[in-house]
Amino acid sequence: MRIVIGADHAGFELKRIIADYLRKQGHEIIDKGTDSDKPVDYPDFAEAVGKAVINDEGERGVLICGSGVGASVAANKVPGIRAGLCHDTYSAHQGVEHDDMNVLVLGARVIGVELACELVNNFLAAKYTDEERHHRRVAKIKALEQRYSKRT
Repeated sequence: MRIVIGADHAGFELKRIIADYLRKQGHEIIDKGTDSDKPVDYPDFAEAVGKAVINDEGERGVLICGSGVGASVAANKVPGIRAGLCHDTYSAHQGVEHDDMNVLVLGARVIGVELACELVNNFLAAKYTDEERHHRRVAKIKALEQRYSKRT
């Protein structure tokens, strides 16, 4: 699978570890930065990951900042992105299965490496169920996005 990954300075080290971990599993990694722990702004990387996912550079995205909150908020401003901040394994797979989540957001200052790898595994292994109730709800999310993207 092609995975787009990005992080701000607070998530840089965890991003590096996760990217290496995923490469060892045979995934292709599209790294959107940052490339150091020098302070940068998370919205820039949320946009880069989101844009790459909606442009089909990668099938899914992983985004990391200090808490995960800011990156999640920013990523969800990109039309077509359904980013979820997950620090437990259930949410990491359920977000894909029920909500068609396409970007996993992690907080590098909240969780450790082992849990982060488990979360990524659960996220990547999950498939959208496309059950009627989930399809109906995702369609409503898309309608909200369309309705409010027309506002200036």
